[in-house]
Amino acid sequence: MSNLSKVQKIVYTAKAEVAGGREGHVKSDDGLVDLQLRLPKEMGGNGGGSNPEQLFAAGYAACFEGAVRFVAGQKKVKVDGASVKSEVGIGPREGSGFAIQVKLAVTLPGVDDATAQEIVKTAHEDVCPYSHATRGNVDVDVSVNGKPLA
Repeated sequence: MSNLSKVQKIVYTAKAEVAGGREGHVKSDDGLVDLQLRLPKEMGGNGGGSNPEQLFAAGYAACFEGAVRFVAGQKKVKVDGASVKSEVGIGPREGSGFAIQVKLAVTLPGVDDATAQEIVKTAHEDVCPYSHATRGNVDVDVSVNGKPLA
């Protein structure tokens, strides 16, 4: 028996197709994502296109900020000016293959530290599906207004 959380009801499915891997092209079924993929210079490529780490960083940051706003709304806390900066690093892992690590820097202007910490902790532990998916598999470092998540 699996201990994975199961989706009770799919409400949206994103669809994309890649041809050519890291040196290829990605396009979503609706055409809104339509990008050339290129291996970054830091990984021996020529750059000049997006890459899976950028796309993951953008997706995680957007999803995480949505989770923060959801939690803040439940707590009736205004988070005007909220933002999330994300970094997704990739490199060789022990043994073989590659691994990623993530840094999320949440900014909640005008929200006191204790409340900001509580909102972000709840978003990370209970709400954000990207956080659920990475937990136990990816090192995710979260900070709030410049301070590590407690």
